[in-house]
Amino acid sequence: MTDTTDRAAELAALAARFPILHAPQRWAWGGIDAQFSAELPPDRLITNIHLVGFTDGLVVLCHDARGHWFLPGGTREAAESVETCLERELREEAGARLVGPATWLGAHRAVTDLPVPYKPWQPHPEKAWLWGWAEVVVDSTPTNPADGEQVVEVRAMEPAEAKRLLMRGPDGWWGELVDLAVEQYR
Repeated sequence: MTDTTDRAAELAALAARFPILHAPQRWAWGGIDAQFSAELPPDRLITNIHLVGFTDGLVVLCHDARGHWFLPGGTREAAESVETCLERELREEAGARLVGPATWLGAHRAVTDLPVPYKPWQPHPEKAWLWGWAEVVVDSTPTNPADGEQVVEVRAMEPAEAKRLLMRGPDGWWGELVDLAVEQYR
């Protein structure tokens, strides 16, 4: 087999093990059609970065003023590197910092039907949300910038509890994303 054939088989096997994560998604809030792949997108398409942060094997989740639980991460600023965005978002939302390098799980490649990009510097209509995992330490409080989610609690919890809280909404793929991160972490 060639390297390309091996990689295609690897991606197909991963999609078969995590079918909900890899299923086409419609994110109505942004007029977005998205689909996850472990094949990483080009840097120019990455608009959002999110992380399954592990501390002593526990998953770090953020709880906002609206009552939503979420993984720390967010929107990339103009000319911001992926690494700088990740570091900034961890501080803003979780009061956390990286203790090791991020490992990228994959990305939701997305196309929006909205007429303009969310931020003027973002690619449009195609974009990508990058997902990864890393060891983190929560050593301060979230900075809660005015234009971001207002985090009221940060908690490290067992992966099963993180999955339960993340999956309270309509998107069942969150559980498989956490499972994939846990599998790679261990």
